[in-house]
Amino acid sequence: MPERHVVLIHGAWAGSWVWDGLLDGLRSAGFTPHAVDLPGNGSDDTPATAVSLESYAAHVCTVIDQLEGPIQMVAHSGGGMTATAVAETRAERIAGVSYVAGMMLPSGLSFAEACAELVSTAPEVSGVGPFLQRSADGLGTRVPAEIACALFFHDVPLPQALAAAQRLGVQPDSGRAVVARWTAERYGRLPRLYIECSTDRSVVPAVQRWMQELVPGAERVTLDCGHAPQLAAPDRLLASLLPFFSRHPDPVF
Repeated sequence: MPERHVVLIHGAWAGSWVWDGLLDGLRSAGFTPHAVDLPGNGSDDTPATAVSLESYAAHVCTVIDQLEGPIQMVAHSGGGMTATAVAETRAERIAGVSYVAGMMLPSGLSFAEACAELVSTAPEVSGVGPFLQRSADGLGTRVPAEIACALFFHDVPLPQALAAAQRLGVQPDSGRAVVARWTAERYGRLPRLYIECSTDRSVVPAVQRWMQELVPGAERVTLDCGHAPQLAAPDRLLASLLPFFSRHPDPVF
């Protein structure tokens, strides 16, 4: 039996550490997890000027190209854009793509554009945006710890929430304001799972549902949790992912 891999992609300001609580469960279920650190997000010396969706996707593709066997991709929040770009490029290797409160968008549409229609009637759609602080070099943003605890980690035990908030780094603008392009013939044929977070204060439920309407066809699971179930409810998140992995064990190409 070929080895089964799960590639885990973090969202903005975060790193591979956000997935730590999921790794043992994946291994126990027979999967080999690979939590990646995207370039320029705190784990390497990639300058902010070199960060882009293309550099993110190329980094994840390099990880995938070193593996044998089917790949499940799981992406959190803004990491969804990277997952979509990788899935288009490596469609033959991908058994499925799971979005955890993730940015699952039509080809060529940015997250800001997708939200624009909702902002006037639902100001909460802006999420963390109004609270961001510019980095010292002006090329990225930071999330103040108290805002991260309130919007990202409000249902995470306080000591863990504070630790996570303090680990968040600078997010280069060029890795956040991105647009993924995909085709119906490649990405469009892949099985997808959307995991909704019903008390999310960052990518609010109205936006999560809106993205699913924009890109229909994904299976759906709803968790009663905030923006980071991999921290707040890792067991429930794992229980949502594993049946999808079982239904889609192999690439469709």
